[in-house]
Amino acid sequence: MTGAPTTTVAVVLVNFRGVDDTIAAIESLRQSDWPSELLHIVVVENGSGDDSVERLRDVDGITLVVSDKNLGFAGGCNLGVRETTADIVAFLNNDARPDSGWIRHAIDAFSSAPDVAAVASKVLDWDGTRIDYAGSALTWYGMGYKPFTAEPISLSDDTPRDVLFGTGSAMFVRRDIFAELGGFDERFFMFFEDVDLGWRLNLRGYRMRYEPRSIAFHKHHASMADQGRHKEQVLLERNALYAMFKNLDPDTLADALAPALALSVRRALVESKLDPHQFDLQRNDGPDATIEVPKSALVPLFAIDQFIDALPDLQKRREAVQASRRRSDGAIWALFGKADAPVVQDKRYLEGYEAIVGAFSVTERPRTRRVVVVTGDPLGDKIAGPAIRAWNIASALHANSEVELVSLTAVSDRLSAPFAVTHIRPGDERSMERTIRAASAIIFQGHALAAFECIRRSPARIVADIYDPMQLEQLEQARDAGTALWEHSVVEATTVMNDQLERADFFICASERQRHFYLGQLSALGRLTTAQYGADADLRGLIDVVPFGLPETPPSHERSVVKGVIPGIPADAKLLLWSGGLYNWFDPLTLIRAVAALRAKHPDVHLFFQGTKHPHPGVPEMRVVTEARALAAELGVLGQGVHFNDSWVDYSERGSYLREADAGVSTHHVHVETTFSFRTRILDYLWGELPMVVTKGDYFADLVEQEGLGVVVDDSDVDGLRNALETVLFDEGFRDSARVAIRRVKQRFTWSEVLRPLVSYIESEDQRTEDRGSARRPERRRASGLRHDAALAFRVLRAAGPAAVVRKVAGRIQRRFH
Repeated sequence: MTGAPTTTVAVVLVNFRGVDDTIAAIESLRQSDWPSELLHIVVVENGSGDDSVERLRDVDGITLVVSDKNLGFAGGCNLGVRETTADIVAFLNNDARPDSGWIRHAIDAFSSAPDVAAVASKVLDWDGTRIDYAGSALTWYGMGYKPFTAEPISLSDDTPRDVLFGTGSAMFVRRDIFAELGGFDERFFMFFEDVDLGWRLNLRGYRMRYEPRSIAFHKHHASMADQGRHKEQVLLERNALYAMFKNLDPDTLADALAPALALSVRRALVESKLDPHQFDLQRNDGPDATIEVPKSALVPLFAIDQFIDALPDLQKRREAVQASRRRSDGAIWALFGKADAPVVQDKRYLEGYEAIVGAFSVTERPRTRRVVVVTGDPLGDKIAGPAIRAWNIASALHANSEVELVSLTAVSDRLSAPFAVTHIRPGDERSMERTIRAASAIIFQGHALAAFECIRRSPARIVADIYDPMQLEQLEQARDAGTALWEHSVVEATTVMNDQLERADFFICASERQRHFYLGQLSALGRLTTAQYGADADLRGLIDVVPFGLPETPPSHERSVVKGVIPGIPADAKLLLWSGGLYNWFDPLTLIRAVAALRAKHPDVHLFFQGTKHPHPGVPEMRVVTEARALAAELGVLGQGVHFNDSWVDYSERGSYLREADAGVSTHHVHVETTFSFRTRILDYLWGELPMVVTKGDYFADLVEQEGLGVVVDDSDVDGLRNALETVLFDEGFRDSARVAIRRVKQRFTWSEVLRPLVSYIESEDQRTEDRGSARRPERRRASGLRHDAALAFRVLRAAGPAAVVRKVAGRIQRRFH
């Protein structure tokens, strides 16, 4: 985490007849390196009936909440949370001791990704030599367990990762998410309430992250010892049924509930050592014979009966959970860990267990599809448009599918993902073939089809994401490379695009303009057949519009990043933001001239270019960046009114830049690339609710003008641009009107909304488009020859470096001679 901490944290401790431990835990919390002004300690006295209240009232710096009865761990924690408005609520057992960095490392884990809603700490025994919690697992019969408990710490997996649940003895949850989930389910009283909370959290599409650097030490008092083991067992058996009934989907519950009830009976009879044949007719005990039955044998009777009594209320809770679920059982099955876990090792119990799992499909992963998403861009802290899009596609499909996201460039070790993320180099045919082997669908961008023959041959449905018309982009991007190379680049991009349009089963583009453009190409390639049209007259089953999207939640201002931070930009500046990179097809020069002119009247206006060095190593700094710097220096505004970020803003921090900006701007030259472009930076302005100034000629210019989101100006019009900038920065009436319009329009562009056509296609029945394999489609020869090979080698060199060219050539030689 960068910058000074700003997150408020409330730690809730529940005291029940353990006041000495509670006071010791409070003292340990005071040794935390988290700022004391951001830390709120809430202690719930849970009806102990001793001198706990009096002693706790003498402890300074805490909020004491007194209950006149024992609400259980779940109820006590909920009561404590209601006493705070902190950003994050933490739960700490009163007999636990947190490490000094316990809070700090957990907050770092929250910042790793916006969908991380909870953090599970690593918990050790009091001496720090053995594991209490280092990950979670859930059996198919509903019992959560901690796989590494009592093992030496050397055996724990200290890799941060997503988990199904954390332990209530040391965990953190965003307070708003905790409230959204309704807190802990107080019906559980104690045991598995943390399992249930984590399970519901994951079903709702959030993530719980295990953070091994966030450490607490636990004494492990036997809180139920004086109540009797049979009472503890009733709670465990009953609560496992509660959790199953609420959280499993209908099909999985139908498969698992009856076997779970049967296994509960077998478990009780085995542990009580009763002879299961005492009631057999062959026995001559007589009708009045008595049997001594241990309390443990009655556990399933009482647990199942309580489950039956709770069914009306549980049914309502189940309906709420299922209605709000955003992820399928199959999608989160990997978080169950080893679900096929007998727990009890008695020979007769294991025989019964094997009989049950052999007769019922309870240990098999619920049916789910596998989807592979491929991007050419790197995945890490700094991430550009194609990778952002691929990431959000993977996130959306992860709700009901097993997803693997593949980067052909690089994957950061620090990346926090709810799905598998892999780096496969272009030309590594074996790794890609292994990755896509069981895939039902492959979604790719860019040159993946050209780089991997196995994708072309795959029986999976192939989806080409063609939101970036590369052949039009190369008309501008490569024009400075010399006539011959420029022509090669355009021809190669056109060939690669035509190859995709011929091979893929389904296409997604960014706008209706693009769709019309591609329909023309598809028609020329013979893809618009009578069979296709007869089955799908509007052709949405062949190509549909999936724009770039924006997050559901508004951007947050985590720290100061521009105003009062960048040299030359004061804290009270009027800030114009150029979001994203600078490319040759944009027109920053007219913008710089307009800003220089505006500063003569309004010297507090500053323009900040957010990115100049693209995170993809194959994308060089553009000529226009040098020209823009030179012009700003010539006009005397470089570092005074016009500022350039020398790098690229971290993806997780872009919200802070948007929050500090007063308006967004995007200016370009009008040409064919503009006509069919989809400026994703405009979505950032929508997300940040920034009034904007844009050049006419593209999709978003029409939207801005029609909806009143800002001002649209002519290409290269310095005076018109200067006046527009003054309007969006200083006309408060206009700014208010634009923000109202932006709030309305941005709802159309949330990722969940824009990805609907793709999600619908992937989750539909596995069928190809009607024209694939048609005998009436015209045959086309794939491009070949020395000129084609030279251009291809150049593009692979730029995208992935010399090693990728060597691998590509070697692969071609191997295919030709073997």
